[in-house]
Amino acid sequence: MNNNMPDEKSADFLSKSRPFRSKSDALKQLICQAAEILEIFGMPIDEMTARRLERMALVFLVVIHKDIDNNWNDIKDLSDSVSLKTREIIKILNDKYEENISSGSYDDIRRKDLKLPVLGEIILHSNPGSARNDSTRGYALNPFYAEILRNIKSETNTGWKLYAQKKLKNKKSVKDILSSDRNIQKIPIQLPSGEKIIFSPGEHNLLQKAVIEDFLPRYGYGCEILYVGDAADKFLYKNESKLKDLNFFELSHGELPDIVAYSEKRNWLYLIEAVHSSGPISDVRLAELRRLTKNCGADMIFVTAFLNRKTFQKFVKEVAWETEIWISESPDHMIHFDGEKFLGPYNKP
Repeated sequence: MNNNMPDEKSADFLSKSRPFRSKSDALKQLICQAAEILEIFGMPIDEMTARRLERMALVFLVVIHKDIDNNWNDIKDLSDSVSLKTREIIKILNDKYEENISSGSYDDIRRKDLKLPVLGEIILHSNPGSARNDSTRGYALNPFYAEILRNIKSETNTGWKLYAQKKLKNKKSVKDILSSDRNIQKIPIQLPSGEKIIFSPGEHNLLQKAVIEDFLPRYGYGCEILYVGDAADKFLYKNESKLKDLNFFELSHGELPDIVAYSEKRNWLYLIEAVHSSGPISDVRLAELRRLTKNCGADMIFVTAFLNRKTFQKFVKEVAWETEIWISESPDHMIHFDGEKFLGPYNKP
């Protein structure tokens, strides 16, 4: 990494921070280098604001004892028995790095500026078993990363990056950790066809999962899923050719229900709304859906699904007649908002 040439991408982004713009050119250059290093070390900098990245880069520089006047060989790590407490970090930031941070903001250093570098084990606790408010608790650079940094010379950025990437090949980065956590939270679904799709996290999508895996096997008469929407992907799954065969309305239309399923056995098309916080099939919604499907070649079944009775009770006054209600917590029963059908006794047990 060339010590005299800041990364242009980092400089352009960091210049969105007003405090960064007010700093000396030499310090700007050093902050840009630190930001680029943190990105190479696996920090998710594309998810940060310019000021957050600037603060993280500055705290990183303070903890490793790197300033404008020394070189990368002079940095300190945990093996040097040198660590800094959060109050000490604030003092150095104000004295040497052109900051003006309140002395009472020491908790922000721990919770915001050091959180990700500590998660990635780039920065280590000097006393890892101590309580958060322990006055002896300090922070220092992991010797593994110190070795990589001490190899920064006046070579090209590409040369040092390749060296660092080789050293980090088997290291799990913060990006990897966060990505893994997000994937764990995702909701896997198996369609009746055996195909698998992945929902983003959320109670609404948990209900859609229940509709597909619990409602349709009970009441769908061998239904095939033709469309599923997701908050993160409006067209998570679609079978355009089958919908076209049924003369279904254009999928680009804004009035799509959450799930569309088709029973060839009954020639029934299920239009299903999964309700967590809004959106049951009301009189207005029913009229809209009937208008949009008037040319469809199948008979329509309109279903509103709820997670529990409490949510159903909240919306019961809005539900339209001649529609069906299914409640996930009682999957073996349905509520029929009847029209002219289904009046009669149950068989005695």
